[in-house]
Amino acid sequence: MADPRGFLKTRERELPKRRPVPVRIKDWKEVYEEQELSQLQRQAGRCMDCGIPFCHQGCPLGNLIPEWNDLAWRGDWADAIERLHATNNFPEFTGRLCPAPCETACVLGISQPAVTIKQVELTTIEEAFARGGVEPQPPVRLTAKTVAVVGSGPAGLAAAQQLTRVGHTVAVYERADKPGGLMRYGIPEFKMEKSVLDRRLDQMVAEGTRFRCGVTIGEDITWEQLRQRYDAVVVATGATIPRDLPVPGRELDGVVQAMDFLPPANRVALGESVEGQVTAEGKHVIVIGGGDTGADCIGTSHRQGAASVTSLEIMPRPGEERSAAHPWPTYPMIFRVASAHEEGGERLYAMSTKELVDDGNGHVKALRLSEVRSGDNGFEEVEGTEREIPADLVLLAMGFTGPEGEQIVDQIEVELDERSNVARDGRFMTNVPGVFVAGDAGRGQSLIVWAIAEGRSVARAVDEYLTGRSELPAPIGPTDRALAV
Repeated sequence: MADPRGFLKTRERELPKRRPVPVRIKDWKEVYEEQELSQLQRQAGRCMDCGIPFCHQGCPLGNLIPEWNDLAWRGDWADAIERLHATNNFPEFTGRLCPAPCETACVLGISQPAVTIKQVELTTIEEAFARGGVEPQPPVRLTAKTVAVVGSGPAGLAAAQQLTRVGHTVAVYERADKPGGLMRYGIPEFKMEKSVLDRRLDQMVAEGTRFRCGVTIGEDITWEQLRQRYDAVVVATGATIPRDLPVPGRELDGVVQAMDFLPPANRVALGESVEGQVTAEGKHVIVIGGGDTGADCIGTSHRQGAASVTSLEIMPRPGEERSAAHPWPTYPMIFRVASAHEEGGERLYAMSTKELVDDGNGHVKALRLSEVRSGDNGFEEVEGTEREIPADLVLLAMGFTGPEGEQIVDQIEVELDERSNVARDGRFMTNVPGVFVAGDAGRGQSLIVWAIAEGRSVARAVDEYLTGRSELPAPIGPTDRALAV
């Protein structure tokens, strides 16, 4: 185990510092400074090596957290990355983007601040890259079986890497011009610089995975053609249909879905030119939705020079501590401050949008809202609280309702479930033989760790379908429910 008295000697939880707000909003670089390795190792030494490591249960990937905490504390980075890669293809992604349900399940967190598991994970993979410990793992032999993976987000990439490494010929189809899915154009640079994504993609190409970008399955190639061309097809298209706001004025100019705002901003941050880009520069920006996408919109608006940024959330403000409704080791709904929130703006809770106000020329000029409270029939307006706030740009970041499934349903008659996700059985297969689904396309909008876990699991299911057996690990089934959200 790590230092047997570590959690007694080092009681404080220490994370890397964020760069000063006035500095970081002037660029698109990641917000965190580098942490001293000795400090990180002291934090890893706080791991208790519990008899029952609930952090395993909190992580959908089943990461071997006490093992690599111990190895990181000892400075054995070669073995630490071997243990980390045993369950997670892309710890450099999760170390930056995952909300760390493992930490909320940490046993030490019952009485002290939890172990900084996520930061130990990130440091372990960064040390591995720096020391040349991340090399291509091409297959020893080829199977002559072919697999198409549709979508290059975390689920698709995980499935593709696993299947390539066991010898199948894998082609990943992506409708954007470069692979990565929302990790490339949905996640801002200040959360994950795209060089982090590209170095992992370089490894995958060296292993033999083929990428076919700029191809929309269902249009450029039909789903039936894809099915005929490959021995198996993995649908990993994500849940990309945005939730809308059905209020008067929704049709006004200046009311924009988050995923129509963030990708152009990311392209420009990477040095590309985007014609007709909607920016927040000099505008009063309202972000509707309090999740990660909303925070991405806030941070992007600050960097574009917004006059003001206001975030609206219909739910009441969460408490600072766990409530009885979220006991340890479940993932608690508590008040959190992302780096974007720290950069400025106002956060309003228990607010409902009633109308988007026209300036007389078809553009939004204000947002009319009111306070709400829970009632017998859902949220009820609090009388006398209606007011208007100025709005030149309204960004809708209220989550996603499911995958874009019309074409796949029409072309190969894949069935959808009651939530409009692609239906699958206990082996991730749809009702169409040889067509599998993983990630948000099958489970609905979820966490990056769930996507990678499902990508790894569907790879095993596809391998078994093609060869009759598989030595690939299978961390989860599609109906499994860890204590994570």
